[in-house]
Amino acid sequence: MALKESEAIVLRTYPLREADLLVTLFTRMEGKIRGVARSAKKSKRRFGGALEPLTEVRVCYNEREGQDLMRLDSCEVLESPLASEVNYPRAVALAHVAELLDELLPDHEPNDAVFRLALAVLAELRERDIWLPLTYFELWMTRLMGYLPDLSECIVCGHALNGSRAYFHALADGLMCPNDKRLASSELSGESRKLANQMLHAPVESFSELSLQKAPTADLRKYFLQILQRHIEKKLVTAGMLEKIDR
Repeated sequence: MALKESEAIVLRTYPLREADLLVTLFTRMEGKIRGVARSAKKSKRRFGGALEPLTEVRVCYNEREGQDLMRLDSCEVLESPLASEVNYPRAVALAHVAELLDELLPDHEPNDAVFRLALAVLAELRERDIWLPLTYFELWMTRLMGYLPDLSECIVCGHALNGSRAYFHALADGLMCPNDKRLASSELSGESRKLANQMLHAPVESFSELSLQKAPTADLRKYFLQILQRHIEKKLVTAGMLEKIDR
């Protein structure tokens, strides 16, 4: 079969036999794929530095007849997260983006909107504080996966929240007014709801100056993560790691 070529983002790599790597890639052309990079631990010419998670690459690969795994021929680095300093919070943030993409995206389904979102957020994570780009990414992943409920009305009574207080619960989709909130609910502040609405109407780079301030993102991130984890039916490993950093 003819060799295929696509822009891609490396999500994960796993050791496979002595010198091979099993690689998960989010390609622009075919969505999420998995492939084997033969002798990747030894071949600096074909794969050197290109298989680090969240590296943007141009990958050449072909399908192996009767097998789900692709055969990766080579990768060319387009943008690398290692081009700038990677401290622990940034490393966890990058791992969080990779984990969300891997858990939420189905195999072999191209999604250009998610691909463009990932590239834009990764560019911001190279430059700035991690929290606002991560919040933007979680919000838009929730929306693009079809999980984001209306932020302007109570899911129980249907009344507009407007300037009133709003609450969310781990076992419910959407926000609730003070009269309908459940026990053990958490509040989503009016300031955070305003920020979320702004994020739905502007690119992530437009929030660069805001990221230098203490933007209200903690309750938003908790809200989006509860929705995402409920739909994938598992806890995200990196969510716990981020929570410890934010304490």
